[in-house]
Amino acid sequence: MSDPAQGAPAVDVHLVFEEQAGAFCTSLPPPAQRWLNLQGWRGEKNRVVLIPGARGEIAAAAFGLGKQQGEPGFWHGAALAASLPAGRFRLAQPLSSQAATAVTLGFAYGGYRYERYRKAAAIHSATLDPPSNADLAYVQRADRALRQGRHLIDTPASDLGPAQLVEEFRQLAERHQAQFDCWRGEALLTAGFPAVHAVGRASSAAPAIAQLRWAGQQDAASLPQIVLLGKGVCFDTGGLDIKPASGMLLMKKDMGGAAAVLALADMLMSARIRARLRILVPAVENSVSGNAYRPGDVLVTRKGLSVEVGNTDAEGRLVLCDALAAADEEPCDLIIDFATLTGAARVALGPELPALFGTDMALVNEVAACGMIEEDPLWPMPLWSSYEDELASKVADLCNVSASSFAGAIFGALFLKRFVSANPRWMHVDLYAWNARDRPGRPVGAELQGVRAFHRFLVNRYGVAA
Repeated sequence: MSDPAQGAPAVDVHLVFEEQAGAFCTSLPPPAQRWLNLQGWRGEKNRVVLIPGARGEIAAAAFGLGKQQGEPGFWHGAALAASLPAGRFRLAQPLSSQAATAVTLGFAYGGYRYERYRKAAAIHSATLDPPSNADLAYVQRADRALRQGRHLIDTPASDLGPAQLVEEFRQLAERHQAQFDCWRGEALLTAGFPAVHAVGRASSAAPAIAQLRWAGQQDAASLPQIVLLGKGVCFDTGGLDIKPASGMLLMKKDMGGAAAVLALADMLMSARIRARLRILVPAVENSVSGNAYRPGDVLVTRKGLSVEVGNTDAEGRLVLCDALAAADEEPCDLIIDFATLTGAARVALGPELPALFGTDMALVNEVAACGMIEEDPLWPMPLWSSYEDELASKVADLCNVSASSFAGAIFGALFLKRFVSANPRWMHVDLYAWNARDRPGRPVGAELQGVRAFHRFLVNRYGVAA
């Protein structure tokens, strides 16, 4: 978005698909045509060419969009932000309101960099004058929420442990005048969150549960309730089933589900969604010490189901099961959890496609459709009931892992499903929360997956206050 302090006039940026490149070139003055021909530019995806003016200034820019697939969108905007030099720019051609909004938000998203620990001053970046028909109110609240969520994922556990994660949710509650509650340490046992306590007790940082309740309308009592839950494992050693060193390198991101929930909740409350929100986030570190929970231990969960610990590195489902049981104790229209739950989901779908499970396939398909519109994909996966007996235990009601090496993402989802029985509509997002490779507008680092898709879905379903 634009910086009012920049006095220079905005430079036109032409967004051009490969199929349009020839016609675009012939529409330019001859010197510009010759320049583009010298550069060999043909509208290739994410390739920018700066067109000089008579005095050597940047007179215009041509940005390639690649093969045409509808209008320019979110990731085009993100790549544009990463491709342009410092300066003030504007889009040369008109776009629909939806495309203008998507490109503008994408441009803001692509400008994010994690700079907390760098001594050098931030490099001045390109700014974009937003199109007049872009929904700037949405762009501003989404940009704030998405930046904050990515910042949390990028922050190492030395500066973002359970206490700091809980504080982020306390500040969110304060910003939106929501009720905030927290149970910490031994208080988790009296409050009925024994599995959360068991997973987090080995750390010097006390485990906790953060809860927010928000009702933004006067008639809130008559509105449906949505419960959002996020896995907040601030660092995961694997516990006594300890990970190899290479497996721990990215474990600061194991609270990516909590970060996604924070961003989504912030966007929904800012939009004043016509629903009541309840947010539950278990915040723990899965550490190793003398009082760490062990393979073979049996945990009696909030729901009363006993769980044999088959592997201490399957801790995410244990902290979530207590939170899901708490969510299920009240009538809800919808329960949604976000979690960096399984490596198996990445094996099946890779890092860019979160797995989406749910008890109502019509709603799952609606969310997936919203994800396609938002360029924030989610891939529907089955809750295959024939696999449920794979979670059987000889000493408890169920085990937290299966002996099978197959279908790990489904087993994780089926485990969680056992803790939602009173409410019929539950969805589970198994996400990666990380960009594993550098791409224009998507540097290696934190990624918030599913947030924009669910925001569209929930706003469509419940509406917003006038």
